[in-house]
Amino acid sequence: MSAKVLDPKGRFRGKIVSFRCSEEENAALDVAVKLSGLTKQDYIISRVLNREIVVQPNPRVYKALKDQLAAVLAELKTKEPSDDLLETIRLIAKTLDGIKGGDCK
Repeated sequence: MSAKVLDPKGRFRGKIVSFRCSEEENAALDVAVKLSGLTKQDYIISRVLNREIVVQPNPRVYKALKDQLAAVLAELKTKEPSDDLLETIRLIAKTLDGIKGGDCK
């Protein structure tokens, strides 16, 4: 029998959970995951268990912020902002505010 693979906190994660979502929901989830700096698995588990998402600034997070801001700007230049775009802008603002240590609502 092979040895169990443990995560960095010493937990064995042997259970698999899956679910279906729409393309739009998946895109919104991907944006939130990229801006958090977490893995998709850790992000989903934290959200489901109502744990606070603490963004640790690193080059991946800054690149995700830069890319998302560029995408937002491109979309704003072509059409009126949708509810999804406004939610992405709120998430970007909250992430940036958290990085600088503010209190954005």
